[in-house]
Amino acid sequence: MKKLINHVDSVLEESLDGFAAAHADIVSLGPQREFVRRLHTKPGKVALISGGGSGHEPLHAGFVGHGMLDAACPGQVFTSPTPNQMLAAAESVDTGAGVLFIVKNYSGDMMNFQMAAEMLDRDNATVIVNDDVAVENSTYTTGRRGVAGTLIVEKIVGAAAERGDGLAALKVLGDAVNKATASMGVALSSCTVPAAGKPTFQIGADEMEMGVGIHGEPGRRRVKIATADEIAAELAGAVLKDLSLRPGQEAILLVNGFGGTPALELYLMVHAALRVLGGAGVKVVRHLTGSYVTSLEMAGCSITVTAADAAQLALWDAPVNTAALRWGI
Repeated sequence: MKKLINHVDSVLEESLDGFAAAHADIVSLGPQREFVRRLHTKPGKVALISGGGSGHEPLHAGFVGHGMLDAACPGQVFTSPTPNQMLAAAESVDTGAGVLFIVKNYSGDMMNFQMAAEMLDRDNATVIVNDDVAVENSTYTTGRRGVAGTLIVEKIVGAAAERGDGLAALKVLGDAVNKATASMGVALSSCTVPAAGKPTFQIGADEMEMGVGIHGEPGRRRVKIATADEIAAELAGAVLKDLSLRPGQEAILLVNGFGGTPALELYLMVHAALRVLGGAGVKVVRHLTGSYVTSLEMAGCSITVTAADAAQLALWDAPVNTAALRWGI
């Protein structure tokens, strides 16, 4: 295992300290590093809180700031944060308008966020993200996994919260965006969790995992490596089938790297995905390309499509100022 670390037991703590120092104009760390919070809380605004296992950076801490999350709770690598972390985050950032939890559909996250919501003595609601169309049930989940579509939910709902929408309206919006979002990924290599010291799974030099999860969970099948056009046809094709998009539908396209894929290849995948979506009559009107929801150093990518109306596109375009996303500021 070759990694830029000092000791496997201190990876998360030292990384969080570095993150907070590098982005001290946007975020601060909570006590005992239980959460990352927005530096300047807006009074009277519904607080948005998310979180999950580390190793997916910049998700979620990288999306804390103006126009997105108010706090993010980091667990150990690929391990859910605890209910106590979530409670501490909620108590730190709630200004009286309530708390909205945005939760990826993984068993640990679901259980712990549900416990936190039940223990929290303030108005709260939960949006569950389950955009992965690859498999219905997997190693970590009952039902579909929450993957890169989480970013799109957090951005659109975050903008609505920033303009002052109430808790109930944000819950409805978040559920609607999740329902209109679908993703599927492919892995060309595994990743190595520092504490494990060895690859999460073994894959041949000429193989790829179609439909892989962001923790390295198995996908639909293991196949021989294919061309980018063939990969895009399967990934985007599955997304199109799931969403049943009509010709002329406007959409957001996110091509997301898993941590080990260069931008050169990600933009090539944008080109390939656009050909598939264009062939189906889908009109991509917004793009985001880069490594935003990663799996440590895994090579591969995912394709996410969100069918959006004019109001949702305006929320996507609204100003955002976080470590990982910044525009309109």
